[in-house]
Amino acid sequence: MRLTDFSDYSLRLLMYAAANEERLITIEETAGLYGISRAHLMKVANQLTRAGFLEAVRGRSGGLRLAARPERIRLGDVLRVTEPDFALVECFRGRNSCRLTPRCRLRGVLGEALAAFSDTLDRYTLADLLLSPEDFGLKPAA
Repeated sequence: MRLTDFSDYSLRLLMYAAANEERLITIEETAGLYGISRAHLMKVANQLTRAGFLEAVRGRSGGLRLAARPERIRLGDVLRVTEPDFALVECFRGRNSCRLTPRCRLRGVLGEALAAFSDTLDRYTLADLLLSPEDFGLKPAA
């Protein structure tokens, strides 16, 4: 199993916003910090804003900030919004042509594993990942 880059960038953007909760962060600075595409990070920020994890402040001095306290943002909730699906194997998808499905036990085992994965992520919040601005290689605000 592998998470998409979209989810990875989502978590990183939220971690950076949480570390800088006293100020607005920008797409430009965050993309530069992580060395990722500004355009892709803009899509990530838009989805996180629509989902209620980030708040966008428009205007010349605008930027992004968390829309909720870090302890209220569960990692499982973020991934359910950012991952296209958790179809680990074909039989998890709507279109399933696997001949073994009626007798196969793999679906149950993988379903249990996926539930454990989700349960674990739901036990952790953004607060559990908090870093300081210095951890990102930034100097503290004067």
